[in-house]
Amino acid sequence: MQKILIVEDDIDIQDILKNHLIDAGYEVAVASDGVAGIAMFGDTIDLVLLDIMLPKIDGYGVCEVIRRRSQVPIIMLTALSDEENQLKGFEQQIDDYIPKPFSPKILLCKIAAILRRRIVENQNQPLLTYKELSMDVNGFHVYQGGNEVVLTSKEFALLRLMLENQGKVFTRQMLLDRLWTDDLEVEDRIVDSHIKNIRKKLNADYIKTIRGVGYRIDKVYQATFIR
Repeated sequence: MQKILIVEDDIDIQDILKNHLIDAGYEVAVASDGVAGIAMFGDTIDLVLLDIMLPKIDGYGVCEVIRRRSQVPIIMLTALSDEENQLKGFEQQIDDYIPKPFSPKILLCKIAAILRRRIVENQNQPLLTYKELSMDVNGFHVYQGGNEVVLTSKEFALLRLMLENQGKVFTRQMLLDRLWTDDLEVEDRIVDSHIKNIRKKLNADYIKTIRGVGYRIDKVYQATFIR
């Protein structure tokens, strides 16, 4: 079930949006101000419906924060219908701008179209993604929060293997058998060294140590990857 975050301070509009979205089969989260909207946004959100005139932080501020972390679809739904505000929204890489009052049926059609397009785009991209991490498998690039992280070929292969197998525990020997097939006398501690280097370069502990067993990347959601 796809999840939509509504960031809207008008309770009546909240209810209208929530009821129509639930009836259409979506899971819904609701925030009544910009700070709450930012706090509620996460990897499980598939699309954001965002008002501009919000308490605490306006919609442009919310959009800016989200865009630093994600390219999730954003539809601005607002009473500000002038050209200047619409252009400002699109400059912040929103996907659509719908002035109020709006037709719930048209809005649902636009949401469905944007989500369908996003699925197709993801299927056409040779990317492996996890939290703020994205791996361009063909181009041999790793990005974290938009910044490229330079890995060695072995580090890249190790991280790729674990990202493709989220939730699975790998012993040192399993990793040696997969990634060091040509090195017959390599010591198993070389795995520890490579994982230490990956953690340091990413400045994040994505790879968990399972004491007495091996290593695992926790399964947060299904990674996007097309072979």
